[in-house]
Amino acid sequence: MTHSAIYLDHNASAPLLPEARAAMVAALDSSGNPSSVHRHGRALRNLIETARGQVAKLSGAERSQVVFTGSATEAITQAIVGGAKALGVAAIVVSTGEHLAVLKAAEATGLPVITVGLDQNGLIRADEIASAIAKADAAGQRLLVCVHLVNNETGVIQPVERIEVLVGPTPHYLFVDAVQGFGKLNLEFASRAPDMTAVSGHKIGGPAGIGALLVKGHADAARLIPGGGQEQGRRGGTESAAAIAGFGAAAEAFASRFHEANVSALIRVAEDGMRAAAPDLVVFGEKADRVGNVSNFAVPGLKNSVAVMGLDLLGLSVSLGSACSSGKVGPSHVLAAMGVKPELAECAMRLSLGWSSTTDDVEAFLRGFGEVVGRHRSRHGRAA
Repeated sequence: MTHSAIYLDHNASAPLLPEARAAMVAALDSSGNPSSVHRHGRALRNLIETARGQVAKLSGAERSQVVFTGSATEAITQAIVGGAKALGVAAIVVSTGEHLAVLKAAEATGLPVITVGLDQNGLIRADEIASAIAKADAAGQRLLVCVHLVNNETGVIQPVERIEVLVGPTPHYLFVDAVQGFGKLNLEFASRAPDMTAVSGHKIGGPAGIGALLVKGHADAARLIPGGGQEQGRRGGTESAAAIAGFGAAAEAFASRFHEANVSALIRVAEDGMRAAAPDLVVFGEKADRVGNVSNFAVPGLKNSVAVMGLDLLGLSVSLGSACSSGKVGPSHVLAAMGVKPELAECAMRLSLGWSSTTDDVEAFLRGFGEVVGRHRSRHGRAA
């Protein structure tokens, strides 16, 4: 059995939207430096400012709150490392299920890192954040609390609103990694409590190599790259007008291209079909609210490295989990934080859909999944 190549790994990187491609090509056809005052520079500056407005609209931010960066990882590092230096915080609070970009940035600050756990459904234990805040208040210390809006592996939507209530009326700062929630959930950044939020271009169909840090004025001192004063002095380095234009165009087009109800329905079809082929299927985080485009699942005994390669040979691209580990195959720290046993975590795979996904894609995946599971069952003398 063979399939044409089908991409089912949108959480790693969404295919480039046609609108983003067109905007990038137009920008690449323009010469100059966006900081120059002549007409060529002004033309590129106009592209950047248009994109700033487009990203601001999708994130519910004010234009002035959008700082373009070279990636979401850079935005995260600016918020955490730059924030730790500039905002007078004594410690960083992170959950054990955060993206490695957040965990590594927290470690890089050199400050004490307070970790809070996840429950078995993959939800951050907000009560542990409340406890950390109470202790810091008693000691007269300020914290930088760092949480993700949506877990990149499981799709679990975190209790950020509750955390906002805990942090909002205090002198502490709140940073939200909204990379996987951007465009799928309403961020409403300008009117809500987070002081800083990171978003990414390539997760919504823009190009890789471009992100943004949304930052409120009172946290604006969080800087990482001084440079020559670009981005109003908040991020140095000549802006990539083409990448920014592509990001902006993707932000504008994503709302009409990505239909939550349709994608959620496809995920439900996929999970039902997988259970029909493998009744012992485990879906991680299924008892929590999840964004509709992702399913993290396991067939007990079927190693993910074997299954993913088997699916790949059939032309079906799914993920082991996070795609940010340079191709390394290892246990998921997110699933470990949820209390998943290592032998089951080694079977975890992630199916993530997006703006280009179709019913035909899911049907092809289910045929391939059935073939891989059937082969595994026959080798081990077990009925499917």
